[in-house]
Amino acid sequence: MRFRKKLNLRRSKVRETISTGRISQITRFLTLKRVNILLLYLLFVIFCIAILSFELIQRGSYLKILSLGIIVIELSIGAAFYIYHYQRRILQRPARVSALIGLFVLLLFAAKVGVLFSHHTSWVLGSSVIAAIILTISYNQRLALGLGLFYVMLSSLTTLRLTTLPVVDVDLLFTMTAAVVTCCFSLREVRSRMKLLEVGALTAAVVLVTTMALSFLSGEAKWVQIFTDAGYNATAAFLAALLLQSLLPVIERVFGIATSMTLLDYSDASQPLLKRLAMEAPGTFSHSLLVGSIAESAAESIGCNGLLCRVGSYYHDIGKINKPHYFAENELGSHSRHEELSPAMSQLIIIGHVKDGIEMAKEYGLPAVLRQFIETHHGTTLVEYFYHEAKKQQDSKNGRSGLPSESEFRYEGPKPGTKEAAIVMLSDSVEGALRSMPELTPKKIEILVHNMAMKRLQDGQFDECELTLRELSQIESSVSKSLVGHHHGRIAYPSDVVEAGQEGAQSAEEVDGGGQEESQASQKGPKKS
Repeated sequence: MRFRKKLNLRRSKVRETISTGRISQITRFLTLKRVNILLLYLLFVIFCIAILSFELIQRGSYLKILSLGIIVIELSIGAAFYIYHYQRRILQRPARVSALIGLFVLLLFAAKVGVLFSHHTSWVLGSSVIAAIILTISYNQRLALGLGLFYVMLSSLTTLRLTTLPVVDVDLLFTMTAAVVTCCFSLREVRSRMKLLEVGALTAAVVLVTTMALSFLSGEAKWVQIFTDAGYNATAAFLAALLLQSLLPVIERVFGIATSMTLLDYSDASQPLLKRLAMEAPGTFSHSLLVGSIAESAAESIGCNGLLCRVGSYYHDIGKINKPHYFAENELGSHSRHEELSPAMSQLIIIGHVKDGIEMAKEYGLPAVLRQFIETHHGTTLVEYFYHEAKKQQDSKNGRSGLPSESEFRYEGPKPGTKEAAIVMLSDSVEGALRSMPELTPKKIEILVHNMAMKRLQDGQFDECELTLRELSQIESSVSKSLVGHHHGRIAYPSDVVEAGQEGAQSAEEVDGGGQEESQASQKGPKKS
């Protein structure tokens, strides 16, 4: 009996631990974000079934509604797994999931209403072109192709035939597939105002040819009907691209993106923030331009967005505008102001330029895709110089027991979440370190770039971006090549040329006032001979 009691107690303890472990696993899995995404998924399925089964609900065909619901759930699960596999970051942000669901539901509703009132499938084709273009602009070609084909299968059910077979219009399915594939592969980035119109014209041509070929293949329609249907479909494809051309700013704001046209606008030196940076912190402005050139080449070497890296580099240090003379590139030969401050105070000023930059970016309405470079260009790295200075001071005063904590001298982050942000971080750190090196040689530059890349890698700064070791090696090679080209050596000029240049500069200073008068006279008009 005693043995049985002990055994029962042990079993009850094991069961308690198992149950608590299962509960903790469930609570760990069901985070607030995941619960929100599951609710959004259920809402999406409900909306899709309600839109697609409008006629079925009127006729009371509940068995067909159930069958349609099963198809919608299967397609939605497939799309969710596709996003999870290729673009998992979308599922970590419920706002992005809401934007995708809203896009599909809105397009599906518009296609259904168009079919009901016009009895023509060109509405469905136009909505598929809109979906493909928006997804390609917002994300990438792979994700746009997968989700575009998901929308093709889903929207093909808007023309559901209740009494005759086949259930889905196969010709429409093939035509929409051709349109989506053409949009995804012909649209990589929007760098000109004519790009969407060019994509629309190409898609319209492909749709025209595909519709006519499928109509001739069936052999049922007449010639006039064939050309009419093909014309309607091609016009719908082109008008869809034309509509998106005017709605491009709205798309950028909803999905939190910036197209290449927007990035080119922000790269203009007449932008207010860049103007302030050039006037109030000229050394930082020059540093940012160089980092942008280095980062753009490095990004293009691994197939990333070089333009995004260049424009992001222009703005990554805008927080230094508030206190420009506390940074070495803006001191212009004067003594360092940090000599009068404690290391702790100095590191607060240095770290503070990240927060100041974020606040200025929000004040000036900088897109979120550019703000990421301000937040992440230092990640959670250590402010080494002032950390070692603080260690020296504490070591001399209190000994080893009073040494400062390393976490106090680290940036708050976050770490780079994209490859482009990681490239800008590396380019920024290398360019800054290179300024303190005397007698630069190509070999020294290569060693510095490699050591800096390995240091950031071992410090865990690249943990949250999808950067591979092969890509990091290619980035190192590109950065080294750019820096060697920038810091190339020059042949020494002969001494007489140097002396003549110095004498010319001195004489120019002496006659500067007279030169101004002559230039003003020449502006009034040419002298008469």
